[in-house]
Amino acid sequence: MNIAIIAITEHGFQTALRIRSSYEPVPALYILKTAVEKNFFAENLTGRVTLFSESLPKLTDVIFKQFDGLVFVMASGIVVRVIAPHIKDKYTDPAIVAVDDVGRFVISLLSGHEGGANILTHKIAAILRTDAVITTGTEAQKDIIIGIGCKKGIPSENVKESILHAIQKANIKFEQIRLLSTIDIKSNEQGLIQASEELGLPLRIVSRQEIATCVKSHSKSEFVNEKIGVWGVCEPAALIAGRKTKLILKKQKYPGVTIAVARENFMW
Repeated sequence: MNIAIIAITEHGFQTALRIRSSYEPVPALYILKTAVEKNFFAENLTGRVTLFSESLPKLTDVIFKQFDGLVFVMASGIVVRVIAPHIKDKYTDPAIVAVDDVGRFVISLLSGHEGGANILTHKIAAILRTDAVITTGTEAQKDIIIGIGCKKGIPSENVKESILHAIQKANIKFEQIRLLSTIDIKSNEQGLIQASEELGLPLRIVSRQEIATCVKSHSKSEFVNEKIGVWGVCEPAALIAGRKTKLILKKQKYPGVTIAVARENFMW
């Protein structure tokens, strides 16, 4: 997806840099000139970078149809006002995502399902290690989270086969899966990323700190603790990535992969 990131404050600029540094292909960057005049990072930026001085509505007039997705790092109210004159329909409008200045929340605002904003939102949330806010009705019906642990260099086929075997064992339909989840040290594991993309499922990244402080009951492994400093990966990753979660399939071991399945909003 060819995207552009737009920021209008210094904090927003820093958040835009965090997104841009890990997103492929490298996004275009539009920064309000006054937000970076005193910031030395601006001197070292390469690629498609534009320091703009015109009003945000005028910039939006120019770029609205130039990209598949627009990521506005600013208040969602500002975003709504500047895109409103350009909105046509969900099949032709670009994906619009709003991120607050300091990167706490990532919101799928427009063209969520058809335009790819939901997937884009999850990708950015994974980069920022924060929450994706998705309100699309079709996504709200999905309540299954797949927690994954894996060895370094794992092929995507191993990951996909493990997921499909686990959901069959749990008597879960593929269409019920909301997202995959793993630990931060696996955030650049190419086989895992590829499997996520090929299955069309977003990948949520949880930190070791979150896992270390997870209070929900999960299996513990001395081997895993010695290796990475936490007692488990797939089970706590599945539990942490959602709300009111409960494991419905505990850790399953496959060649180079561990899988656990959790359900959100579990009726106790």
